[in-house]
Amino acid sequence: MRKLTFGMNVSLDGYIAAPGDDLGWSEPSDELFQFWSDRVGATGLALYGRRLWQTMNSHWPTADQQPGATPAHIEYARRWRAMPKAVFSTTLTTVDGNARLVTEDAVAEITRLKSEDGGPMDIGGATLAATAVRAGLIDEYAIVTHPALVGGGTPFFPALDSWVSLRLVEVRPFPDGVLLTRYETRR
Repeated sequence: MRKLTFGMNVSLDGYIAAPGDDLGWSEPSDELFQFWSDRVGATGLALYGRRLWQTMNSHWPTADQQPGATPAHIEYARRWRAMPKAVFSTTLTTVDGNARLVTEDAVAEITRLKSEDGGPMDIGGATLAATAVRAGLIDEYAIVTHPALVGGGTPFFPALDSWVSLRLVEVRPFPDGVLLTRYETRR
């Protein structure tokens, strides 16, 4: 069975994006950027919601060809293009690159994908991840907390009908007061 991880940059007050989808508070250090790049390199399948897919796909397919691209950005762009992706959307009609479109029930499809052989899966996109969280499909949370209070926006965790018990498996500091905490879901 494949492991499903939900990991994102999060403000100290629990948001993945400030009002207006502002992400300026989460600019990564070189070390944190490398952490995310290594995650992409190790991901067997990335599950994207429509909005996150459109954001990522508007930049990373050609980021390594842009003037001034750093070696780290070139590496990330190549890893991102190579990483298999499933894009969940009821409004898109096509996706490109190393991605396939999923238009059917997200919970059923994620459950099916988890039962397959293959490398670990990451999920991203607030709406898609919230669906997986509520369905109890997340095996691990990788929360990269930034020392910023944004006061609102898109929350990392959705409202839940019941609590979920977690076990801390890693704590790792990054520059600028950023802290990774990884939790496994207790089953």
